[in-house]
Amino acid sequence: MSETSRLLSRLLDVIENDIAPLTEREVARGNKIFGAAILLKSDLSVVIAETNNEIENPLWHGEMHAIKRLYERDRSKIPNAADCIFLATHEPCSLCLSAITWAGYDNFYYLFSHEDSRDSFAIPHDLKILKEVFGLSPGGYKKQNEFWRAHAIVSEIDALDPAAAHPLNEQITRIGATYEQLSSMYQDQKGGAGIPLA
Repeated sequence: MSETSRLLSRLLDVIENDIAPLTEREVARGNKIFGAAILLKSDLSVVIAETNNEIENPLWHGEMHAIKRLYERDRSKIPNAADCIFLATHEPCSLCLSAITWAGYDNFYYLFSHEDSRDSFAIPHDLKILKEVFGLSPGGYKKQNEFWRAHAIVSEIDALDPAAAHPLNEQITRIGATYEQLSSMYQDQKGGAGIPLA
């Protein structure tokens, strides 16, 4: 297995086994389906995994909540952002892009795109805000810039040889089914938790 395949497999494992169970619990409370994790580059161990907690604070998107919870720990035990991989289940919104930047991460990986959030999960706010506030069409922000490089997991898998890509695509299908169920749960009850942009 190549280093890239191993990394992508690990990121999918973290989404499936660390983030999704937290998300299932929080969706049952009325939160959205977005989650995040921070891993060490050195051994791909999970530093923290978190999920959306907008019912507590509308700013606690998955990525924001992960950073918040990380910095509630003993500062001496928080790894340097440059030594970490930032993982988001969904392509970060403008708020979370800024949080990743301000927190010093030089990268992030995501599974589901902004278009997936809008079309598959019926949460269009990321694209609406990018368009209305910043005048950007889908995909219009710079995915490589002086602060970080964004990596779409699906695109990274597409660049692999078919034999290496196949098991990863099977895992994405399984994860996608989980998130479809979580999305249905969220859509059935949204609006009841008082989240401003439900």
